[in-house]
Amino acid sequence: MDKDLLSSIQYIKGVGPNRAKLLSRIGIKTVKDALCYLPCRYEDRSSVKKIPLLKAEELNTVTGRIIKSDIITPNPSRPKLKIFEIVITDGNGILKAKWFNQLYLKKIFKTGQEVVLYGTTKYNYRGTGLEMLNPEYEILNEENGQNSESNEQKTEGIHTGRVVPIYRSTEGLSQKQLRNIMHTAMTVSASSISDPIPHEIIKKYNLPGLKESIQNVHFPEASVSIAELNKGTSLYHQRLSFDELFTFQLGLAAIKKKEISERGIAFSPDSRLINKLLDRLPFKLTSAQQRAFNEILDDMKSPAPMNRLIQGDVGSGKTIIALMSMLAAVECGYQAALMAPTEILAEQHFINIHRLVENLGLNIQLLTSSRKTRGTNAVAPGDADIVIGTHAIIQEGVSFKKLGLIVIDEQHRFGVMQRAMLRKKGINPDTLIMTATPIPRTLALTLYGDLDYSIIDELPPNRSPIITRLLYESQKSQIYKLMQDEIKKGRQAYVVYPVIEESEKTDLKSAINGAESLQKISPNLKVELIHGRMKPADREEVMKEFKNGGIHILVSTTVIEVGVDVPNATLMVIIHAERFGLAQLHQLRGRVGRGSSQSFCVLLCYGSTNDSKKRLDVMVETTDGFRIAEEDLNIRGSGEFFGTKQSGMPDLKVANLMRDVKILEIARKEAFSLIEGDPLLNMHPQLKTAAEDFWRGKLEIFKTA
Repeated sequence: MDKDLLSSIQYIKGVGPNRAKLLSRIGIKTVKDALCYLPCRYEDRSSVKKIPLLKAEELNTVTGRIIKSDIITPNPSRPKLKIFEIVITDGNGILKAKWFNQLYLKKIFKTGQEVVLYGTTKYNYRGTGLEMLNPEYEILNEENGQNSESNEQKTEGIHTGRVVPIYRSTEGLSQKQLRNIMHTAMTVSASSISDPIPHEIIKKYNLPGLKESIQNVHFPEASVSIAELNKGTSLYHQRLSFDELFTFQLGLAAIKKKEISERGIAFSPDSRLINKLLDRLPFKLTSAQQRAFNEILDDMKSPAPMNRLIQGDVGSGKTIIALMSMLAAVECGYQAALMAPTEILAEQHFINIHRLVENLGLNIQLLTSSRKTRGTNAVAPGDADIVIGTHAIIQEGVSFKKLGLIVIDEQHRFGVMQRAMLRKKGINPDTLIMTATPIPRTLALTLYGDLDYSIIDELPPNRSPIITRLLYESQKSQIYKLMQDEIKKGRQAYVVYPVIEESEKTDLKSAINGAESLQKISPNLKVELIHGRMKPADREEVMKEFKNGGIHILVSTTVIEVGVDVPNATLMVIIHAERFGLAQLHQLRGRVGRGSSQSFCVLLCYGSTNDSKKRLDVMVETTDGFRIAEEDLNIRGSGEFFGTKQSGMPDLKVANLMRDVKILEIARKEAFSLIEGDPLLNMHPQLKTAAEDFWRGKLEIFKTA
């Protein structure tokens, strides 16, 4: 990359140290950062109206010559309120423009100057004519004296009279200042922009040049459709999305190529433990579970290391498939490890799996930060057949004798590098990743492009679809009635709150107060509370009592989001449902409907916006996790959907995974094809540098020592 692009933004004309600090707040530290900081929308200021044709309450662009300028005090009782006012004419009419308490403008505007103004026209206070308040402006000539635009560099034709970019800014940095900085950065760095994408790929898909694309995304030519610009689908946006997705897929393709070339373990299980487990299960596997396990077994028998993702909706039975896979490794004399993102989920897996295999003669250890020393001693000598834990498993000091299979639960909470750290605990062990978060195919291709994946798309038989209702504060009595009705039938209920206790900083209802209120309303029922601050042993005790039917209503925070299976619980009430993401609501809803009885989920909403209603309506309309995930992705965007900072994946600044499906597929195909012939990108040094830069801190696959 040209060093000019990596130079500090501070040295761009019009920036300086103070504005550089403001720019760093929005992630702009270098010239390259500025070029990559794209407009969030565009305004069409290209059509200039004649002054007599202006109407009130419309955004308009006008041009004219200044015939008068003055500072006025409109109200003598408020002497501090000063208004700078100019009067312009375009030969057809006259118009006043006013700026409140911006007296420095007196030094900028001079009689005789030609100016362009853009703003909303409103009636003056007498209602006798139109004026513009605080419009954006550009000065087209300098007829009277100098123009000292308050230390701002003068730029022509970027704020008005064209399609104008609007950026997400920060306090202290106006749109006009930001636009000037972007224009200058673009101008001074244009010669430094070089294209890393191979020419044959650009030619094959008729892609515009990189420099041309960056220029037109920031300051589009008149021929570019404003509708396409605002949708992010202009030809130039498509080019930048392609670059981002192509570079992303290069990293994933390189991982996959490296893993395929490595020699792993060719397992040859005899199924003795697996068959014993299946005999003890009170149910038969669904055909989708059987299909997924067959795919895993085929991978395990291959000498190449397995890297497979197993996707399945809440309650589809992924854990049993993961356990069967671990038993296959144990049958062959290897150890297996299961890593979960939280202590409560690791504990839940340990309880469930221990119960299923305790009679098979296996040694299972739980390894978490709070009880790390207890299980470590059995792992290194190989006494532990299966190790279940949190990220404590990958920390220094934990070693395995013969690690053959890694199972990672809820992979989006772990990054590529964490996965690699766990793999280093063995010699190319097989890796199985499972997620209960339904992932749209586009996102799966992006996040897990280096993996093969299986989908369990079938729920166990005798499961009735969960009925979901959206209620508001005034309808709380319906919730109490439904709760009483279910408990009379011998069923149980969850009530989930977003916070443990109330705080002055938020008006959210809390679990502690909620449990007290429910106990007062229903003194004949047993109400218990569970949350993340409780000791693991206490949480386990409460869950055990709830599972055994000793608790009627379990009040909880989101600690029960995953891993808890109580078939007799048929009602889930989620308080402040508008504060939860769709994926999380779907996970919580999946805690009920585990048995054959009809189950219900009530979403209680406090206050509602159009966005929150749209989101919650999706929950009412469907129980299809994949559709919910797609809606969540549409509404929240891919970065927020998974939290790329958490997942350890590079951020996507331009591409939209739902919008750019076709671009993603092309980028994936070309990236995998290129890596096939040039695994370390040695024949494409510029592209190699771009890929290293994109994946920096996440992956070092292209680095040559």
